[in-house]
Amino acid sequence: MELLDDAIEAILDRWPVAALATAGDRGPHAVPVVFARAAGALWSPIDGKPKRDGELARIRHIRRDPRVSLLFSHYEADWTRLWWLRADGEAEIRRAPTEGCGAEEAAALAALRRKYPQYEHVALLGPDALLVRIAVTAQRSWCASEEGSAALLAYLSPGAVRDL
Repeated sequence: MELLDDAIEAILDRWPVAALATAGDRGPHAVPVVFARAAGALWSPIDGKPKRDGELARIRHIRRDPRVSLLFSHYEADWTRLWWLRADGEAEIRRAPTEGCGAEEAAALAALRRKYPQYEHVALLGPDALLVRIAVTAQRSWCASEEGSAALLAYLSPGAVRDL
């Protein structure tokens, strides 16, 4: 069964991590990313956490082929609560100067700071000040049961006690 529309909206607004899949040099390439929804798109920063030297593979891949997927999922021993959501889209690399960035970039940075309090202690933008903007073009989802979808929605509701 498909996830409820409200559950999909809650995932896109509040789920903490997704796997970003790009077309890599030798096939599919997936990495975990943080993200926030703002200005009609999903945004993922290239933040100040330690990285390898040079341009990240995901950036190279997006420059070559902007088609990407974000996979959100949940697993637990109670298989009635399993679910996944895949959001396919077109990605673009945006440079977000620390001063005077555009309205979309400013909204994305504000949304990321609200969603991840860790950015009080880690630089939201790395030295290149890059953001990945993903315009979602299609979505697919699956949920093991109506109860699982309802549990997800309750879990993601603002102020809920987290027990998943």
